Amino acid sequence: MEINIVDIFSVFMVLFAVIDIVGSIPIIIDIKSKGNKIEALKVSIVSLIILVLFLFVGEAILGVFGVDISSFAIAGSFILFFLSLEMILGIEFFKSTANEGASIVPIAFPIVAGAGSITTLLSLRAEYAHIDILIALILNIIIVFIVLKTTRIIEKLLGQTGIAILRKIFGVILLSIAVKLFMSNVVNSIENFFPGIINKLSNL
Repeated sequence: MEINIVDIFSVFMVLFAVIDIVGSIPIIIDIKSKGNKIEALKVSIVSLIILVLFLFVGEAILGVFGVDISSFAIAGSFILFFLSLEMILGIEFFKSTANEGASIVPIAFPIVAGAGSITTLLSLRAEYAHIDILIALILNIIIVFIVLKTTRIIEKLLGQTGIAILRKIFGVILLSIAVKLFMSNVVNSIENFFPGIINKLSNL
């Protein structure tokens, strides 16, 4: 099995942009500030397992439940939407229980292994070898682990004011991502449930 360094780098950059763990730092800090414990290793392992599963058997897994990729992406967009409202408006949808639950939801899913990441992986399969995608994915998860382990240092550097500002800014960005994810997949879902309806509406 041949490994292509150029392809690995290309896939790595695509996944790095989609996962955007650096841009998620304000979200992570905000979740920690509510008393939730986030275990970097657990997040990394769970995220890797989810993404690897979807890389190899993603469509089959969703097919078992009668769910397509578009519907899955729309569901993920709702989680991101409510998370962004928390950051922008200062309200709370995800109740704080001061436990390790935040390591799985919403950190591992949908922030790291979200609908965007999963959809991207399924798309990359058509262009790149599975081994190259897998290596690029592992490298991205290593970066996720490093970022999660150093959020306290970043928090000290930014201070409370800096975090508050970034929280609002990234809340708006996250809201935009949620809307884009919803809009880009809702048409496909409508077409799947009502074949031909989009063409009929466009002809009116």
